[in-house]
Amino acid sequence: MYAIIETGGKQYKVQEGDVLFIEKLDAVDGESVTFDRVLAVSKDGGLVTGAPVVSGATVTAKVEKQGKGAKITVYKYKAKKNYRRKQGHRQPYTKVTIEKIQA
Repeated sequence: MYAIIETGGKQYKVQEGDVLFIEKLDAVDGESVTFDRVLAVSKDGGLVTGAPVVSGATVTAKVEKQGKGAKITVYKYKAKKNYRRKQGHRQPYTKVTIEKIQA
């Protein structure tokens, strides 16, 4: 059984036990979060899709940790104009483990 959920403007295909790195959520470590934007659920009989979400379907996950991704360097440069800008960025994320798919 799997489900397709939407969080942080992105879609993820999840199964029970999966570990995901998603966009940062306002939750503390060890807390349980529920995703109610379930776009599709695969059951024994087949695939149930929503329009746009499946009514009554939820996915429960446990927050493992909050963190920041690897550093990327953003460098802007214009030739012959003495224009240079260097900037770094680390994207915050939330690591979650999928516990239960309820449909």
